Amino acid sequence: MRTRLFVLSLLVIGVGMLMIVRRSMEHQTLGIHEASVRQVLDVQVEAWNRGDLDAFMEGYRHGDELRFYSGDKIQVGWQATMDRYRQRYQADGAEMGQLAFDDLTIDVLSNNAAIVRGRWHLTRKEDAPHGLFTLLVKRFPEGWRIVHDHTSAAS
Repeated sequence: MRTRLFVLSLLVIGVGMLMIVRRSMEHQTLGIHEASVRQVLDVQVEAWNRGDLDAFMEGYRHGDELRFYSGDKIQVGWQATMDRYRQRYQADGAEMGQLAFDDLTIDVLSNNAAIVRGRWHLTRKEDAPHGLFTLLVKRFPEGWRIVHDHTSAAS
């Protein structure tokens, strides 16, 4: 009887230890994903601030599944989103300014999806527009990419 109780106790302890190790590994994986998503945003900010819109757009998924919502407009696809950025921030002498993201919250939903919320700020010679954004970011073979961007500007 004592031997059975001892073996049962060892089993319970072993299962508990396995659960702790598994949970720790899941937490580490989520942390890695969060860091990878944050890196996409950091690269975008760096690219924007050096005036490299092509590199900035690498953070978005190339293809028609990309959706960009701003104001009352919806851009469908990577090219439409790129065209919008070019028209708004590079055409007719427009100034891109210096971009910053603040108050970032990255919620990793799974190994392949995350939601990002935050604030954006542009510093330009004539103005300083700012607002909020929500992103859906998914992991693809080429890495994490934005597939949904809902950006609003403060009035």
